[in-house]
Amino acid sequence: MITNLIAMIRDEEGATMVEYGLLVALIALVAIAGVTMVGTNLNVLFGNAANSV
Repeated sequence: MITNLIAMIRDEEGATMVEYGLLVALIALVAIAGVTMVGTNLNVLFGNAANSV
């Protein structure tokens, strides 16, 4: 029983899944921020083009 408990404590499979989850969340946040900035810049660009026409 103690051997099973020690093996369960040393098991790092769950920690790896958490790390991958955090990595995916970070990538998603960076992608959302990038798309938002590009969208804002395009809105300003098209707004300037519309005002000059």
